[in-house]
Amino acid sequence: MSDISDALKKRLLRCQKDEIMGANLYAFMSRREKNRKNREILEHMSNDEISHAQMWEKYTGFSVNAPSITLFINKIITILLGYTFMLKKLRKNEQLAAKDYDLIKKEIPEAETMAEDEHKHEEELIGMLDEERLQYIGSMVLGLNDALVELTGAIAGVTFALANTKLVALTGIVTGISATLSMAASNYLAEHADGNKNAFKSSVYTGIAYLITVFLLVLPYLLFPKNMYLAAFTAMIITVIMIILFFNYYISVAKDEPFFKRFIGMLTISLTVAAISFLIGIMAKKLLGLNI
Repeated sequence: MSDISDALKKRLLRCQKDEIMGANLYAFMSRREKNRKNREILEHMSNDEISHAQMWEKYTGFSVNAPSITLFINKIITILLGYTFMLKKLRKNEQLAAKDYDLIKKEIPEAETMAEDEHKHEEELIGMLDEERLQYIGSMVLGLNDALVELTGAIAGVTFALANTKLVALTGIVTGISATLSMAASNYLAEHADGNKNAFKSSVYTGIAYLITVFLLVLPYLLFPKNMYLAAFTAMIITVIMIILFFNYYISVAKDEPFFKRFIGMLTISLTVAAISFLIGIMAKKLLGLNI
């Protein structure tokens, strides 16, 4: 092999590490995949990534491994958020790698073939994405949106009226569980009326999204002492922002949808309802002469 510059060697090492990371993740996904066709594609892609890494090793002279912590985190993300989300992230990495190959192939002709493989990988990824949870994104959005708007408003409204984190938590739990059952039942009836054969499963996704949101919003009131209702309220608002941020990021990656516009829309609605409910709670406490 001819000598290469230090700058090119660093670029090749980065590509080599990316290929090893991809190979490990594709292999991990293939072991978990039940669909035979998808599993074979993932195994083939993993083998391709390994061969690419081996070719780069001839130029760099180094054998590299995927960073264990990063690999572990990516595996956990795959389990929690699904393979579609992780594949879309890997696809973006492949697109970045293609840009590297355009620069590298000027000095290393084999890079052109590898760039074609990377493009082929993208097409294969697009063709195999058929994850069940993405079919119920609408149901999850329904549960999440409704829980954020209803429960954020309800908790904000009673926080200063009750001025006790435990009483607010009790109110949030009772209201949240009742609303979860109501929302899931309403979603089932609506989907069933529309002839959806998976109406029950759709309602389950709606209910789960709602219930998880209830737990996260009530949690600060369970953790803080009863007189620290202001701190609990602040923590709840931060939780609302983080939920909206995370969920919209997930959708933007998994479904290739714009992030910022959806995020701002959900955030504005939730915080506006919380502010109005908060003011109503204060006025109601004064009008009723409550001193809790």
